[in-house]
Amino acid sequence: MLSAADIVELHDRQTHAWHHEPDKPRAISAESQSKAGKQRKPEEEWLEAVALQHRANFDLWHIEDEARAPGATDTQLAAVKRRIDTTNQSRNDLAEELDRMLLVWLEERELPNPTAPLNSESPGLIVDRLSILALKIYHTREEAGREAAPPGHAERNRIRLAILEEQRADLAACLDALWRETLAGRRRFKLYLQLKMYNDPSLNPAIYRKLARRPER
Repeated sequence: MLSAADIVELHDRQTHAWHHEPDKPRAISAESQSKAGKQRKPEEEWLEAVALQHRANFDLWHIEDEARAPGATDTQLAAVKRRIDTTNQSRNDLAEELDRMLLVWLEERELPNPTAPLNSESPGLIVDRLSILALKIYHTREEAGREAAPPGHAERNRIRLAILEEQRADLAACLDALWRETLAGRRRFKLYLQLKMYNDPSLNPAIYRKLARRPER
């Protein structure tokens, strides 16, 4: 059901495709979905969910770049900030969905073992971190090969790239170990809801106080 190697390969493939084919569909299994009546395997649905979660991080990365663009007006920055909040909410919701899918699959196999030690980080949160690392690796590799860059730029980014790739390899190994230990009943994880408050008008005082001060018409 879960393979860190498949996740890393998917992240890299989709990152490249979305940069070079901006109109490429978000989902990775559009062809299989178009085949009426064909039942998809849980592994296929899982990887599609991984791709959707990665797309949210991809979009968030580039929206945040817009906020850093020199000369952006206050109006533009406000609009970008709202898009960042919405996209970040989606990113977190999709990470939670990854854990839900895994826990449903495990429940059918009477797992996780409720008496096993609890892991502090869930697979969905680890996949989210792998997604961000994939984006960092792509853009750092791009900078390492950028022509007309200042002296030392390429070497600096080659060093950074090696560090990022090592970090991703370590994290991927940790994900595989967690899944292996979960299947063996020696470790468990839980769904940790992010419970974001900033997008909820009933929980964010900056929103509900502003709305309360609006004059009635």
